[in-house]
Amino acid sequence: MEEHPVTGNLLTISAPSGAGKTSLVRALLERRPTLTVTVSHTTRPMRPGEVDGINYHFISDSEFVAARERGDFFEWAKVYGHFYGTARAEVAGRRGAGYDVIMEIDWQGARQVKLAHGESRSIFILPPSIAALEDRLMSRGQDQRLTIEARMAEARSEMDHWRDADFLVLNDNFDRALGELLVITDSLRLGVDYQARNLSDTLAALTHR
Repeated sequence: MEEHPVTGNLLTISAPSGAGKTSLVRALLERRPTLTVTVSHTTRPMRPGEVDGINYHFISDSEFVAARERGDFFEWAKVYGHFYGTARAEVAGRRGAGYDVIMEIDWQGARQVKLAHGESRSIFILPPSIAALEDRLMSRGQDQRLTIEARMAEARSEMDHWRDADFLVLNDNFDRALGELLVITDSLRLGVDYQARNLSDTLAALTHR
């Protein structure tokens, strides 16, 4: 038995607002105890029903800037006028404990992660149509009409970056999309790089001459 857990994989999941990313990730975590999701820091106001430290770490602009200047963030971005960032220590700690870490971040953050950590893998979740995306945003009842229009414009821009991802998942059917995410995350644990770390003793014994 190994004395230390194998360093977990690093995975980013991005999607336009309303594509169903949060619901899919929640269901994914329920089915795979080897997965964990980071809790981002944000400067946006807390929404009804959200809990500090569970949905996000809610901090002020000045606190965010100070943390960013200290180099505390693994990645960060400004989205819809608010800052979002993932703590470097949180990612390192969870990967070091053997968990595969999911970062729910926008395409800007995913690009930062990929540039800094080439071993990371990225997923982009697409809605079935523009109309379906708008319907989902409207049905949430959380935003004013002008805010929804701004989010729709931003969503069109975000979806232009699907080419940056390693995997594409179309969320036209929740169960099918979830199944595809399970296949992706499971396959990462069978990749050569991960298995070389996980089976290091076995490989050494098998190939020793």
